[in-house]
Amino acid sequence: MWAHMPTALLTTQDLKKHYQMGSTTVRALDGVSISVQAGEFLALLGASGSGKSTLLNLIAGLDHPTAGALQIFDRNLARMSREELSLHRRRNVGIIFQSFNLISTMSAAENVALSMMFADVPRAAREQRARQLLESMGLGDRCAHRPNELSGGEQQRVAIARALANDPHLLLADEPTGNLDSRTSRDIMGVLQDLNVTRGKTVIMVTHDPALAQKYAHRTITLMDGTVIES
Repeated sequence: MWAHMPTALLTTQDLKKHYQMGSTTVRALDGVSISVQAGEFLALLGASGSGKSTLLNLIAGLDHPTAGALQIFDRNLARMSREELSLHRRRNVGIIFQSFNLISTMSAAENVALSMMFADVPRAAREQRARQLLESMGLGDRCAHRPNELSGGEQQRVAIARALANDPHLLLADEPTGNLDSRTSRDIMGVLQDLNVTRGKTVIMVTHDPALAQKYAHRTITLMDGTVIES
């Protein structure tokens, strides 16, 4: 699969995202140009408010840039319609959140299967793949459990399984260990590293922890006030 893909999975050129807060213009991103290779594990570093999560949201297609280009799989997300962005999110990207973002009334398996439902995967296939993904995360005996019956580490494993449901090329992790203790954090980072090394997934991780970035990422990009200060 990877042999036929372009080397640069993702490039941004002078990417900007500005918000109006009354009469003030907030420059959340202010001219970011980066390139991410297929199969890379990249860490985005920076303090709170530096633009890391804004950049991740633009790559995910959750938001539109104010200016600049964002090429992914040779297509410019900045020019995509709402429907095309929705398709991009379903097919190309898996998102892992700090707060897990699981639906509390659904079981682990139902949470994982949900994104496949939006991608029109038949029900039997959804249920089978959800079970397989949870088993691969060491949660085969937790399929019927709801989020409040799971530990933080187990919830994050469910969230990773959900991100993998449609077999995306790109995993976006926004502070994936932010709500976990240090031992559980190592476990979750081991899962992400394994997905990168053995499954060839490209991983872009937002973190404020330089030690975490140094240990697991191939490369780090540091943002400050919406611009890249170090790569």
